[in-house]
Amino acid sequence: MNIEQFRDFCLSLKATTEDLPFDENTLVFKVKGKMFALTDINKFASINLKCDPEKAITLREDYQAVIPGFHMNKKHWNTVKIDGTISNKLLEEWISDSYNLVVSKLPKKNRP
Repeated sequence: MNIEQFRDFCLSLKATTEDLPFDENTLVFKVKGKMFALTDINKFASINLKCDPEKAITLREDYQAVIPGFHMNKKHWNTVKIDGTISNKLLEEWISDSYNLVVSKLPKKNRP
């Protein structure tokens, strides 16, 4: 997956917006104002995704490219290295999981 594919997939999810809230390099994807994915624009070497805490541990054990979230709450976020070892299909699944996890925490009236 390259940054254009990552961006296109994130924006294909309902009610998703993109923003640069931290600096000019950190691209953040949000649903209804809540982050579900982020990456460095200039160095697309990894993505941060929200994850169920139990699943986060399992993914870290099963995939060498998955580590605790860099600069994030390590209980709830994983960093996935974009090194070619994780298929695009699996990355899309994990991005969708992150999105759905955030949506599930929104008040019902705000869910897309």
